[in-house]
Amino acid sequence: MSPTRDRPLALTMGDPAGIGLDISLDAWVNRQTWRTPPFVFIGDPAALDTRARALGHTVAIRETDCNGAVVAFNDALPVLPVACASPVTPGMPDSANAGAITGAIETAVRLTMQGSASAIITNPIAKSVLYDAGFRFPGHTEFLADLGERLTGEPLLPVMMLAGPKLMAVPVTIHIPLKDVPEQLTADLIYRTCVITVRDLKNRFGLASPRVAVAGLNPHAGENGALGLEDDAIIRPVIERLKTEGVDITGPLPADTMFHDRARATYDVAICMYHDQALIPAKALGFDDSVNVTLGLPFIRTSPDHGTAFSLAGKGIARADSLLAALRMAQQLADNAERGKN
Repeated sequence: MSPTRDRPLALTMGDPAGIGLDISLDAWVNRQTWRTPPFVFIGDPAALDTRARALGHTVAIRETDCNGAVVAFNDALPVLPVACASPVTPGMPDSANAGAITGAIETAVRLTMQGSASAIITNPIAKSVLYDAGFRFPGHTEFLADLGERLTGEPLLPVMMLAGPKLMAVPVTIHIPLKDVPEQLTADLIYRTCVITVRDLKNRFGLASPRVAVAGLNPHAGENGALGLEDDAIIRPVIERLKTEGVDITGPLPADTMFHDRARATYDVAICMYHDQALIPAKALGFDDSVNVTLGLPFIRTSPDHGTAFSLAGKGIARADSLLAALRMAQQLADNAERGKN
């Protein structure tokens, strides 16, 4: 057995009022049919048990640490307890539980950095709920980077990637208003994003020489300056620099012709200039089976590519496809990283 298979994946509960509990239970209940990789659920065992009963599942919940999780997984759902401060009602988020939500993430990072867990999978959170409790990060990605920096003492640039069977796409700028993108889009940020993406595609995805396609910012990649100067002044020089460093990279390309079947066959990853430029095609091509992967961290992190879906919570209609894909990808990335060390 691979060393990573001796350690569980660390699955955080996300917002317990959302569908994170539902899909986590589905992943365990169907573990044999779906061949779910062993995980330890980090969250409130009472809330999980209550949700299981509401959904009609018979689930044995076993409180444990990472050491006993893989063995326990066959017969019981392993849970590392992080208790909620307030009772959980499906579809009704409560900022009183923000501490448990972020505490589960912090626990997962600590365990993975210690080597007790092989990778992190995060269930969806609702940032507005956390903001009411003083959460100061734009999202999951930035919070994870801060935790990594605190544990390593090294500055980190988290890079968000949506990875599906038909497309891997990376936005250079992430959770900022569209009007702020041109100001935030620097040559240094584009360069570092590309370097981190190529490095992790090699080390974690096992691609020996990743092919990178870079989207322009403006329509038609600026049309030689007629539709904007950023493509030629900022993006193109970065691409030329990376070519001299041996990266297989093309662009800037018009984004409206980058994502059809023939175009996607020419590259492994698309580097896009802003959030929706990357996520719209990624989700359109693989909404149920795409995975949110954070590159540039000292640990592996994946997540379903959907939100909390409060309106679906506790009703037995949420689909676990994306979570299952996230669990499988996290396990594969952990295995690849382990092989790379040997």
